[in-house]
Amino acid sequence: MKLEKNEVIDKLKLELEVLEKGGYAPSVHEPHWTPRIFRDSVSCPNLGLEIKVEPCSSCFLMEFVPSEHRDKEDACHYIPLNERGDTVASLSRQGKEEALHGALRSWLQKTMFRLAEETEPPVLFGKEAQHLLSPGERRPCLLLRPGNRTSTS
Repeated sequence: MKLEKNEVIDKLKLELEVLEKGGYAPSVHEPHWTPRIFRDSVSCPNLGLEIKVEPCSSCFLMEFVPSEHRDKEDACHYIPLNERGDTVASLSRQGKEEALHGALRSWLQKTMFRLAEETEPPVLFGKEAQHLLSPGERRPCLLLRPGNRTSTS
């Protein structure tokens, strides 16, 4: 699925929000079940389905998956999250949940910033957007210049 950069930024913002609100932590109601990153997210075209109906190739995240991993089950788990090449799959296998969430948070933020810089007109982050943050809120926020179709957070 090919989306405009602003649409991809919106989807990545949603993923960051899910992560920040504990959406990938075990549920109080089902403590023995941990949601799978990306796969159990509203971004996944197969959310809530045990058997995939839509191929992973229809997901916007495929543009971030290296070509050698695109045919794997849950290909999005093979997106390199940092310079070391850590992925959701590798960090999950190691049982490093805190490191996984930190690497995912960093990847989401860096990817949003990179895509925002590539948009025309550019999207602004950080200090220029401080007035859009509620008191005490420290996560990045998008401030859009006139003509940008993405919604603000």
